[in-house]
Amino acid sequence: MLSNAHLSSSRTVVLVPCYNEEVTIQKVVQDFRAALPRADIYVYDNNSTDRTKEVAKAAGAIVRTERMKGKGHVIRRMFADIEADYYILVDGDATYEAAAAPGMLHAAMSEGLDMVNGARVTDREAAYRRGHVLGNKVLTGLVTLVFGRRLSDMLSGYRVFSRRFVKSFPALSAGFETETEFTVHALELGMPIGEIPTAYIERPPGSASKLRTYSDGLLILRTIINLVKQERPLMFFAALSLFFTLVGLILGIPVVVTYLNTGLVPRLPTALLATGSMILAALSLVCGLILDSITLGRRELKRMHYLSLAAPPLLEEQ
Repeated sequence: MLSNAHLSSSRTVVLVPCYNEEVTIQKVVQDFRAALPRADIYVYDNNSTDRTKEVAKAAGAIVRTERMKGKGHVIRRMFADIEADYYILVDGDATYEAAAAPGMLHAAMSEGLDMVNGARVTDREAAYRRGHVLGNKVLTGLVTLVFGRRLSDMLSGYRVFSRRFVKSFPALSAGFETETEFTVHALELGMPIGEIPTAYIERPPGSASKLRTYSDGLLILRTIINLVKQERPLMFFAALSLFFTLVGLILGIPVVVTYLNTGLVPRLPTALLATGSMILAALSLVCGLILDSITLGRRELKRMHYLSLAAPPLLEEQ
């Protein structure tokens, strides 16, 4: 595993976004302090109404505040403010295994990975409800279908990032959908990434989850659709073009058959609707082709910016 010499030569920080985690934040800070004694622990409070800030500070964390509500806003502020070689992001609800952090960090440092995902493993239904498991599988499946399968738990809140990842990540989301952005950003730029199974437990008594199963799931689904539109515009608009083409054919074929048999077009509104649908199909395909070329240019610029950032030294180089 990691020696003190390795950790002292690379600055590692633990980032903990928090909202009303008075019950759990002390344990999170203490556990990560024990697992990574040389790492700085930052707790970013997101307008908590309880004593989260006071408890975190008393436990030894560096406490800061982000006023804009939402995990995505907190992530954006953290990534902008803090300079380090490696960043460990974890939720402040004490559901993730702090003891796994050295192993995740070792994987990043020894293999030169820009992101190591902590894939949740649990046998406790209270920790990972069936609805959440199903939703995660569906949403992860959608992303892997479009962008490639390299992770099994896209929505994990436990990750290790390199500085190259953090400083090239646009952080556009406002809420929990930011985990989807992490995954797509890494897949789009072809970053070296890894995944390590980590234990996942339920919240302790007195601690309440901020997740809203259906509304957050729909928000993440909307984010995936938007990312497909932005990063795979030809696929997105080709699907629209196919839809309008099928509608046009279904509506138009009977009209054409009637015209060939009788020389008449008695269903003029249907004919106009079929024509309009085929025009929309053509326009959608053209839009997809144009936007695909623009997206390629954007992807090249993002890749060049990513490559302009120095990678931290690997373990064997130290």
